[in-house]
Amino acid sequence: MSKPWIVRVPQGVLAGVLAGLLLLTACGDPSSDPGPVSTPSSPATGSTTHQRPAATPGEDTGAVEATRQPPRPTVLYLGDSLAMENQKVLGGLLRDGTGARYTSAPYSGTTLCDYLEGGAEDSLVPPKDKAAALVRRLRPDYVVLQFWGNAWGYTPCMDGITYDEARDRYFARYTADAGRLTDQIAGAADGVRVVWVLQGPDPITPDRVRRVNAVYERQARASGDLLADAGKAVSRAADRYTWTQYLPCTAYERGHGPYCTRPGSDRTALHRDDDYLHFCLAPTTSTPRPCPVRSPGILRIARVISRTVGEAVASAADRLSARRSPAPSRPAGTCAGARPACSAAAPGAAAAGPGRRRARRSGR
Repeated sequence: MSKPWIVRVPQGVLAGVLAGLLLLTACGDPSSDPGPVSTPSSPATGSTTHQRPAATPGEDTGAVEATRQPPRPTVLYLGDSLAMENQKVLGGLLRDGTGARYTSAPYSGTTLCDYLEGGAEDSLVPPKDKAAALVRRLRPDYVVLQFWGNAWGYTPCMDGITYDEARDRYFARYTADAGRLTDQIAGAADGVRVVWVLQGPDPITPDRVRRVNAVYERQARASGDLLADAGKAVSRAADRYTWTQYLPCTAYERGHGPYCTRPGSDRTALHRDDDYLHFCLAPTTSTPRPCPVRSPGILRIARVISRTVGEAVASAADRLSARRSPAPSRPAGTCAGARPACSAAAPGAAAAGPGRRRARRSGR
């Protein structure tokens, strides 16, 4: 992405906030070697990366064994700099938890309109990586959308509409783009479900994030899609939209040393001192890339997204299994109960028909 550090900041924003705004397009790229990380090698900035599931022991044990496992989903992950920094961790969790075929194509500094086809020519996302283009090519089961909500007019596709100067227009545009993006994804392939990732607190404009999340919630309800409240995992338990740099360590973090950054006080760092937005604990540079160090906030967010997808996969498998289950057999010439005259096939047909219709209405 060209000129990743040039951000157009509206007048009236405090000078002390400028450093934080510049971080919008940066991710965890260490200026010095942070040490080994147990994640795959980093892709180039803005590239589309793929992760295939690892081989599963006993995979070829026959059709009976295969029916016991949920189908392996294909997952596409799109988004901004937050997606850029956590894409490797999420891919690993999805691969381990569901055997997912995983592709990520995040671009730092973007918002919803960047992934729309037929939009601005100078969008930050090239045509080959627009959401609908990727869906047509990859045929994913789930498209995960991670957008914090670009509020400062950095991306050209917002036509200069900013939260600071035109809040009503900002939310109207964001709502319209959420609907258009959903429609383009749904029109590109059948059966795709969108996972909207709810965002964590913003220390500068806390109400903005609350309203952005409301846009996602309304869109998910309207289209029958999914929500992953990853922002809750990086928020205070009793104060969802108040920003904090530290939270109490979870049991997992206590048991895995690097993830509880301050064990003496049982607290872990979500953000660096010089970056209130991102969750990567490595220093940032001008070249966005996946986070190269273990970072509690990234793991918390990725686990919520992975769990949401995993639960959806399991639920879909249960519905499919129920539809495929044969009706209980009865001896020829008999009927259920003491009805005076009936056909042996009629009760089973009557019971199965409405069930199939209900399944079609409730599933996508």
